[in-house]
Amino acid sequence: MQLFALGMSHQTAPLALRERVVFDSERLQGALSELVSKGVGEAAIVSTCNRTELYCASADPTDALQWMAEYHRLGKQELEPFTYTLPQENAVRHAFRVASGLDSMVLGEPQILGQMKDAVRAAESAGTLGTTLNRLFQRSFAVAKEVRTNTRIGANVVSLAAAAVKLAARIFSSISEQKILFIGAGEMIELCTTHFSAQHPKAMAFANRTFERAEALAQRFHGHALLLRDLPEVLADYDIVVSCTASSLPIIGKGLVERAIKARRHRPVFMVDLAVPRDIEAEVASMDDVFLYSVDDLAQMVREGMDARESAVVQAEAIIETQVGSFVHWMRARDRVPLIRQLRETGEAARLAEVDRALRQLARGDDPKAVLEALSHGLTNKLLHAPTQALNQREEDQSLSEAIARLYHLSGRE
Repeated sequence: MQLFALGMSHQTAPLALRERVVFDSERLQGALSELVSKGVGEAAIVSTCNRTELYCASADPTDALQWMAEYHRLGKQELEPFTYTLPQENAVRHAFRVASGLDSMVLGEPQILGQMKDAVRAAESAGTLGTTLNRLFQRSFAVAKEVRTNTRIGANVVSLAAAAVKLAARIFSSISEQKILFIGAGEMIELCTTHFSAQHPKAMAFANRTFERAEALAQRFHGHALLLRDLPEVLADYDIVVSCTASSLPIIGKGLVERAIKARRHRPVFMVDLAVPRDIEAEVASMDDVFLYSVDDLAQMVREGMDARESAVVQAEAIIETQVGSFVHWMRARDRVPLIRQLRETGEAARLAEVDRALRQLARGDDPKAVLEALSHGLTNKLLHAPTQALNQREEDQSLSEAIARLYHLSGRE
């Protein structure tokens, strides 16, 4: 079984392309089933705002990139320059690094671990998670735990939410005088709300497709709840807008923002779009009086203050390398299982045949000592026939001679 990872991330592809290859969570199981139907033995898909990766185990090579391009209605040539394909050992190392937060936009951030666990649950539900991938992900989670326990990789993590607050503080002299609108009700919005609420803003509101989820956040953070359909009427009331939903299409278009800016009499508005695909049309960034930042725009802010954790990276990489060696050894041993089984079955067949012959000889009254001698000679000849014949047929094959000498602990000398 050949293991490989195929994908693109914030390190290889721009946001404009990443948002086009996101796998919708509601359609993920169907996508996995479709991928397996193309000849992949096992499959799992990790799809986040910063990466889309396919982890596969297959007996036969398969063009996963072609499938991904067709699934998202793109040309293979559009994706190829921005993707990476990692076989076997490199795929294992990559999975361990991703789970440990070493490949994240925010070094050491813990959210990716939960996202990988979601990917495993989706693959389990779709029936595409086999022995190899299950072992890979469970080992990845264990490695991530070891890295976080034994290094300071997660110390003083500068999150995207914290970066958003810092950017807002550059635009407004005091966040406590501003009104903030949060669009969405997921983990990222909750994290952003926690950071912004610490600045005691003038008011906070939560807009979501499901009113109950918006209301739950509003009650927790002392704000008020809205539905997404209310945005055209209320957008102009807010100075800061933070959006992160799972919508496949933009929620806020340029026209809506233009009307809001006009109603605000051109007072500036700070907008943060943490969604992939984006919730706010990219053209909004070109407007006067609008300060729009995407998830990639926040990356530079996040990189500040990384030095404190860089020394932990060396320790983390050492832990990962040790675990990669262990996992690769397990994969190779597992690949040899069928051969070992055949070898033992062949030996067992030879043993049974000689025992059956010996029993017949004893039944007709042959001398037991002679029967045992014949049994031992017959068994020895059968077990040594194949290697002896191979040596005689391939006398010049030095590697075969060395392998047999090693297997039977022979010196090769007279």
